[in-house]
Order: sequence, then C-alpha cells, then structure tokens
Amino acid sequence: MSAIASLRNVVKNYMRGKQTIEVLHNLNLDVAGGDFVALMGPSGSGKTTLLNLIAGLDRPSRGEITVAGERIDQLSGNRLARWRANNIGFVFQFYNLMPMLSAERNVELPLLLTNLKRDQRAKNVRAALAVVGLEDRAKHKPAELSGGQAQRVAIARALVSDPKLLVCDEPTGDLDRSMAAEILQLLQLLNRDHGKTVILVTHDQKAADYASHTLHLDKGKLVETAVQAVS
Repeated sequence: MSAIASLRNVVKNYMRGKQTIEVLHNLNLDVAGGDFVALMGPSGSGKTTLLNLIAGLDRPSRGEITVAGERIDQLSGNRLARWRANNIGFVFQFYNLMPMLSAERNVELPLLLTNLKRDQRAKNVRAALAVVGLEDRAKHKPAELSGGQAQRVAIARALVSDPKLLVCDEPTGDLDRSMAAEILQLLQLLNRDHGKTVILVTHDQKAADYASHTLHLDKGKLVETAVQAVS
C-alpha cells in the first residue's frame, strides 16, 4: 500500500537561549495508508515533535514532508490550516472539549469551518457519535461523561470531517486501564473496519501492542520494531 506520510531527511531544531537543540536528526519515515503505528521512546526523544510535523502543527527546520499527497512543508499558514481541517483528526491526552457545549456540539466544531449546511452537519455528527457508540450521550456535557466517554467524544470530533489520518498523542494517558483498553480497541476498530490510518504516541507498551507495529525514537533517531497487534 502506498505511503500516506513520507518524511525525507527531516531535521527539527529548537533554540534554547543561544544554543541550538536538534530534536530530530535526518529522519526518514514512510507510513502506509491504512496502517496503525505506535511511536514510543523516552521523554525528550522527539515523539510529539514528530507527530506534530506529520500533522502539520509544526514545520521542519530542514527536509521534506509529504502527507496525503501534499508537500506540507511548503504550504503557507492559511493553506496548511485548510489542509489540516480536511486531512487530519486530532486526539489528545486531555480531551480538549468545550465544557459548556454538549457532546454533539463539541463534535460539530470542526464542521463549522466548512461550507456544510446545518442539516448535513447534524447528520455527520450523528454518524460520528454512532461510530464511537455514544448516540445516547449526544445531549450530555463533558462534566456528565466518564473519562472514557469524554475521550470517545473527542475521537468522534476527530472523525466527523472524515480525515485520512488520525494522530493521537497519549490518548489513554489520563484513563484507567479498563477505559484505556476501550479507547485502544476503538482506535483498532477505526483502523481495521473504517480504513483510518492511525499514528499513536504512547509511553505504554500495552497501548502500543494494539498497533500493527511500533516505531522507537531514541535521541531523535528512528528504530522500527515489529510487534504483534492485540486482537
């Protein structure tokens, strides 16, 4: 299967005072469309930096990044924002839900940036909530949901615009083991049954075991280790 994300000779530097810190070192990576990849590594290894580059939230200092057929390292700010809205679904450790909005209104938020009419937005929201099994919680606000339910709402929000790629940064880090397993099984279902490409940053080997394979980052360099996905 062809790559949905390709990185070539990617370098990412940050400035700390007058010192240049190189976080990623001439990194090369291909992620196949329809894959489920876990990114692991020690703190400071560059996991979240790599995820943010693939998602178009950050830019490389050098190198080429092609995602969903677009050289995103060459896009202007406005074009990059539109590209993200059409291609990337974001799932974070802390759900980033608007506390005063219901689940369905939180899920609808990405669609407010589109030209979809209200009835079509409502249809898409219902479909996304159905995928994550929360049709009966559509009117509930975040405070009325469990942690696992709140994360499911966040995943529905990530899905509602039908993105090509889901990027997940420690999505189970704030959940207990049982709720974490539910979320990981949902991500696995989205990958297997709905064809979503998933890139998951995690420090938890049990979470990584749900992926098709694991990529290990160490001091900004990439080492791939094959694993057996949990079924």
